[in-house]
Amino acid sequence: MMKKLLSFLLINIGSLGVAVNVHFFLSPNDLATGGVSGLSIVISNVFPDLSLGLIMLMLNVVLFIIGFIFLGFQFGAKTIYASFALSFMVWGLEALFPMNQPLSDDLLIQLIIGQIIAASGMAIVFHQGASTGGTDIFAMILNKYFSIEVGKGVLFSDLAIAVSSIFVFGPAVGMYAFFGVILNGLVIDYALQQFNHNKEIVIISRESEQVRHFIVHNLGRGATIHYARGAFNQEDKEVITTIMNRKDYTRLKKYMTAIDNKAFITVHSMNEIMGQNFKRLA
Repeated sequence: MMKKLLSFLLINIGSLGVAVNVHFFLSPNDLATGGVSGLSIVISNVFPDLSLGLIMLMLNVVLFIIGFIFLGFQFGAKTIYASFALSFMVWGLEALFPMNQPLSDDLLIQLIIGQIIAASGMAIVFHQGASTGGTDIFAMILNKYFSIEVGKGVLFSDLAIAVSSIFVFGPAVGMYAFFGVILNGLVIDYALQQFNHNKEIVIISRESEQVRHFIVHNLGRGATIHYARGAFNQEDKEVITTIMNRKDYTRLKKYMTAIDNKAFITVHSMNEIMGQNFKRLA
């Protein structure tokens, strides 16, 4: 129950980060950097009497209906909740903190700060196995019927929205929106890597048994032992492969320095790990 409550809290925190960007940074500057929020900013220019949050809410309803028609019930409860939570948060921020003008005359710094906040929030939502919906639905439809990768589908949809803003807000603002889409993707990727900052460590040591015992019993990690033969002296050796986070790797490195400072160790950063004790396959 505590794990579910924590996940629920994190989804709300992440959604709030995206809402803050939409309300305080994107909307006052007419920056349509993709997604439902970007499309809503474009539409709000055509229908200025409608609240941005209300437009986002209506678009989400339409998109989920389209998704159910073409994809079936493939959306998790977390994604549906996060999508509508974001819309209501933007709506609430509009009511509590109305924005009549941008926070600054410097459009670029607002774009960078806002996209960093939003991308960090989206990474938190993604890490909880959810998304904020929106153009993800179009991407899933493209994937199903045209075999286009979901990541590319999202990028194409967001870029199309950014390009459309050129015709509504002018080329200068449109180019900033285009840059915002690229920046958003880069920051999300970086933030997700920090959540999953595990390392694959390969060790060849004369004290192989002690190293294995330390990894399993002191660090509580698993390991795989391979048997190999050195090319130079033809000696049989044990090769230990394990995966651990930065904190455990620091402890292991300190231990290795104490017992075998001539051990051969290679370390690889892992972008994604699935399977036992890590991210579930489905």
